[in-house]
Amino acid sequence: MIREDCLLFSGGAAGAEAAFGAAAERHRVDEVNFTFEGHNPARQRGRRILTNAELRRGDVSIGYVSKLMHRKYPDTALFRKVLQTIWHQVHNAQEVFLVGKINEDDTVTGGTGVAAEYAKILNTPLYAFDQPKDAWFRWSGGVWRPEAEAVIRQPLFCGTGTRFLESNGQAAIDTLFARTFG
Repeated sequence: MIREDCLLFSGGAAGAEAAFGAAAERHRVDEVNFTFEGHNPARQRGRRILTNAELRRGDVSIGYVSKLMHRKYPDTALFRKVLQTIWHQVHNAQEVFLVGKINEDDTVTGGTGVAAEYAKILNTPLYAFDQPKDAWFRWSGGVWRPEAEAVIRQPLFCGTGTRFLESNGQAAIDTLFARTFG
């Protein structure tokens, strides 16, 4: 992988997204952190404020997302904008990496799970580091399969995940970048 050709798409939020961004910066990989007016993400490097028109392009029904995730989400302007920025992160990526928790129903906990569902719908290669299981998994189109050594294979990739990053999640991100970029 040629680092100069690579671009991390994220949201720059505290936790896993900030860790993905910091790892990208350490490995001299560019990053774009999608956000919206009035939102102040933890990472400012590569900050990209989406216009209202761009946000609307990423609009998805809250009811549809709730159905996909088997849980109820609030129908608020703030939550809608967060979902729209997640859509841009995944839509622009050729590959998605996330850190969180895979649930028994094959969804992933929280907003991170929304990114996973978008990747599934778009048939984008999807990898998840499950912090409780301390392991990487790859979505195979129907189930999560263990992935011994996750590697970034595409130049345009998304890095997202939980705000509640644990030490093993941090180590997984650091190892992913070291394995890919040396």
